Amino acid sequence: MLDLKKFYGQKLHCAGLGEVLFDVFKEGPKIGGAPANFAYHANKLGLESCVISAVGEDELGELAIKLLKEKGLKLEIQKVNKPTGYVQVVVDAQGVPTYNFALDTAYDNLQANEQFLSLASKIQVCCFGSLAQRNKVSQESILKFLQHMPKDLRLRVFDVNLRSNFFNEKTIFESLKECEIFKCNDEELPVLMKLLDVSGSTELDFYRYLNTLGIYGFIYTCGAQSSSVFINDEYSTLPTPKVQALSTVGAGDSFTATIIALLLKGKDLKIAHKLACEVSAFVCTKEGAMPEYPLSLKEKLL
Repeated sequence: MLDLKKFYGQKLHCAGLGEVLFDVFKEGPKIGGAPANFAYHANKLGLESCVISAVGEDELGELAIKLLKEKGLKLEIQKVNKPTGYVQVVVDAQGVPTYNFALDTAYDNLQANEQFLSLASKIQVCCFGSLAQRNKVSQESILKFLQHMPKDLRLRVFDVNLRSNFFNEKTIFESLKECEIFKCNDEELPVLMKLLDVSGSTELDFYRYLNTLGIYGFIYTCGAQSSSVFINDEYSTLPTPKVQALSTVGAGDSFTATIIALLLKGKDLKIAHKLACEVSAFVCTKEGAMPEYPLSLKEKLL
């Protein structure tokens, strides 16, 4: 079972591990990448957070470092001889995005050097996904990092983030072996159930499958409809708050970060879930995945 009590009162170091990239909207580029988004929102919730990734030796790379520092994040960023990652984002009338990713970018070439693995031994909470594992180099580095985290106090969150065709059964299954909490959305669930040959069709069916792998935390979002969270034998489901969505980019990352940060502080699951819904709804009203929080929201999260 998942023992969250051992994290209570501890000074926790948190990381978003994987892609740093620019979401390129019609109006211009915004800094992003799911792990970086997670780190930003976890940092807002009081976890000492850093972004672990790679950028290119180019103008976008320098801009990424500058912007992430301005967001108050610590950085463990490798510089490699590849272009900084970016993705063309087109948002429809409901705020739902489609993505076109650049290939063979800096985050695809994350190196598991001595400094990288030494850092892993000091990180207790880490969020990672599948996109940055589309290249064998970065995939092997990410898995090594997860294995080098402290075995007696670690929470590894696999937010799968299926994008285009940048995933396969082996990547998903190897990542499931290295996590304590799994997150996906309603579009990803049927793809995963087919890919992993899971019986049934519901989130509960998939949670039962995760239990067979020793995973007792599952975060499941259904866009504008609802969300559900399973922790051991506890379960919470809530409708999604109704807002005028400008863009849903980063909303899921903020949801996951809020849930995780509040649970590690000892918040009741239902309270943490409700606040995560409010944070992600707020993010949907902004363009860009890392908006500043209004005072009214900060006060609720204290």
